[in-house]
Amino acid sequence: MEVIAKPKGGNIDKMAEKVFMESINLLGGLKKLVEYRNLTWLPSLAEAAYVIVLKNEAFKTYGEIAKELGITEQTARNVATADEEKVKEYIEGRLEEKPNEHIAGGIAKLAYRKLKEEGRLEEEEVVIRHDEIEVLGIDWAVHVLVRIKGLDFPVGKEQLAERLEGMVIKGKNVEEILDKLEYPVKSPAELLHKIKLSLEE
Repeated sequence: MEVIAKPKGGNIDKMAEKVFMESINLLGGLKKLVEYRNLTWLPSLAEAAYVIVLKNEAFKTYGEIAKELGITEQTARNVATADEEKVKEYIEGRLEEKPNEHIAGGIAKLAYRKLKEEGRLEEEEVVIRHDEIEVLGIDWAVHVLVRIKGLDFPVGKEQLAERLEGMVIKGKNVEEILDKLEYPVKSPAELLHKIKLSLEE
């Protein structure tokens, strides 16, 4: 079910960050993701959070979202049109077979709807479980988002190198990863997407 609400022109980055964190909460937190071995969902969740916010709060077209995030138009469409109720049944174990839906998209839509219904989407404060994050030490996407918080996009390599200095992501120094990216990077979601692709090479 789509959430119908009048756009208020809030900060897209902050709203997407809230949707991302709420998505993790809906999944039971980072520890639950570890149990399910689904930490690979984090970059997809971040990407989906941006798609949902851009679609519902900024009224962007699929083409505009795809261009802004560096993803395909079809991916943007799959995220935005995912059946969140089927995805909810799946993650709650009430659906035996994996639905033919964009899982991260469905979760992000659930998180967005919850934040809107509770009036929390545009609140300033974002609660991140730093202690849990530090203990797990494998949620690189969350660490990257924390490091770049408040950074104005698009950004170049030097700005990112300054913020991410000293990070090691899946055994690779962040400087090595940044050398392979194309610049400027237009958004946090595009940054996570490019890092993810670099790690897969």
